[in-house]
Amino acid sequence: MILSVMKISMCIMCISILVMLIASLISKKTFMDREKSSPFECGFDPKSSARMPFSIQFFLIAIIFLIFDVEITLLIPFIMLMKISNLMIYFWSLTFFLLILLLGLYHEWNQGALNWLI
Repeated sequence: MILSVMKISMCIMCISILVMLIASLISKKTFMDREKSSPFECGFDPKSSARMPFSIQFFLIAIIFLIFDVEITLLIPFIMLMKISNLMIYFWSLTFFLLILLLGLYHEWNQGALNWLI
């Protein structure tokens, strides 16, 4: 019984994928004008190249922010666990995790990665 339901659902899924692929091939628009191929679609001609180099410092700041942001979101389950249970292992693991975060922040600051001057 379950096997037949799985076979039917797989067939429906394959048919729907084929229908979507055929529909995308049929409705594909290949009309590309000068404005669509330009880097800015606002109608203005760019005054300079769209591939201008940018400072790697901004990229590093974004990566550091992303890393610390993900690590901060990892703290939420620890806080919820500490509300539910009174085990001290959660407190010490959270303290150790925050210590690692602060050491990483200090290292980035000490290396000069957080300097905004270019």
